[in-house]
Amino acid sequence: MVGRDLRTDAGGDPYDAPAALLMHGNEADPVFCYANRTAQGLWGLTWDEFIRLPSRLSAEPLVQAERDRLLARVRAHGFIDDYQGVRIAKDGTRFRISSAVVWMVVVEGATHGQAALFREWAPA
Repeated sequence: MVGRDLRTDAGGDPYDAPAALLMHGNEADPVFCYANRTAQGLWGLTWDEFIRLPSRLSAEPLVQAERDRLLARVRAHGFIDDYQGVRIAKDGTRFRISSAVVWMVVVEGATHGQAALFREWAPA
């Protein structure tokens, strides 16, 4: 429980929401298993490209250690609501996300991965 409403908009379909929503699974090298249209647009990836992408590749190699620390914090606390960082799109464009909420996806006691929601981004 993150203690706040994570709805992506005023009740519409999360896939078409203006906030970016994405999730990766529990693999040793987690692969994205969901990305709404906003996330797909930011990264410049189609659905098929996104769901084959190891999530570590959404960040540049130089910031992957920072990303690993973030994910460890999420595992330890269940969620964080203060993440910011630079990500890289398919075409090499960099963008900074801020005020991201990242949480563990748990269904009936089983962990299925980690998800992220963010509404703020800008060119980096």
